[in-house]
Amino acid sequence: MKIAVLLSGGVDSSVAMHLLLQAGHREVTAFYLKVWLEDELSRLGHCPWEEDLRFARAVCEQTGVPLRVLSVQSEYFERVVAYTIAELRAGRTPSPDLFCNQQIKFGVFFDRVREPFDKVASGHYAQVRENNNVFRLFRSPDPVKDQTYFLSRLSQSQLARALFPIGHLRKTEVRKLAEQFDLPNKARPDSQGICFLGKIPYNDFIRHYLGEKPGDIIEVGTGRVLGQHKGYWFHTIGQRSGLGLSGGPWYVVGKDVVRNRILVSHKEQRAPQARAAFRAVEPHWIHRPPTDEEEGFTCKLRHGPTLIPCRVKQNADGSWAVTLAKPDPGVAPGQFCVLYRGDECLGSGRIEW
Repeated sequence: MKIAVLLSGGVDSSVAMHLLLQAGHREVTAFYLKVWLEDELSRLGHCPWEEDLRFARAVCEQTGVPLRVLSVQSEYFERVVAYTIAELRAGRTPSPDLFCNQQIKFGVFFDRVREPFDKVASGHYAQVRENNNVFRLFRSPDPVKDQTYFLSRLSQSQLARALFPIGHLRKTEVRKLAEQFDLPNKARPDSQGICFLGKIPYNDFIRHYLGEKPGDIIEVGTGRVLGQHKGYWFHTIGQRSGLGLSGGPWYVVGKDVVRNRILVSHKEQRAPQARAAFRAVEPHWIHRPPTDEEEGFTCKLRHGPTLIPCRVKQNADGSWAVTLAKPDPGVAPGQFCVLYRGDECLGSGRIEW
């Protein structure tokens, strides 16, 4: 079996590759996907891609696995960065990591490599199980590191070729294996944030593409102008910090894109602004859609360990009505609602109010 390993230079993908070798796989080739947009964003700061690549090379030299560098910068900009900018301009909250996996790591990658690979392996915390040629996606036993939220847009054909060698492990176990394998990057901390940003602050990235547009911060209910913001695209629903308002805590509960206004509510009035129901549009189901008769669903509204009990029902227009067991103050248009039954990830849809 020929296996391509997506090697980031981090601990997770390095341990994943070692586990494949330990299992007896010999036709293994490592790939470093270069997505950093140095030409566009070089003046804003430094991206550690050279450091990532140095660690990836060190791990491959240790194991004797060949490493190839594949530039997917233009595709990444077209399919992930442009989407992020468009969503911010529309006043929504983007989820670029979902499209990075669907469009790039398990999409463009297969289009760009010349030789065929039976499987593509990565360091994701998730599990794929197959039964009668149907592939299902399951959560990692590590609830904090579980990455099924980011993989919820993968298709059957993509899951059929996906390998997640550390998906059955917890992060603490992966760290112990890194020590056992004496990896060159065994002490390297986990990366945070969106991969094309590197160490660039998110607001600097937004400012580069969308600029600044001062507007009013309005208190919901009273209509009082509490302060000024530099552009609604710098803020998201549920945000607390960075508003510059006294007498808080204040939370962003809405946006008026047409008037360029941010709507906020004080902590005491925040609960009424929380949402228990919304539409999920552009649904994607990994295997099949649920039926109205089925029960026992939970969902994630963002990456993390929190699973919220919910009910779902298909609307006539193909969207899904989602009703949460408990209102959530951070439900934001543009985010993705990822649906689960037990540990199985069923798919996802984009949130609309």
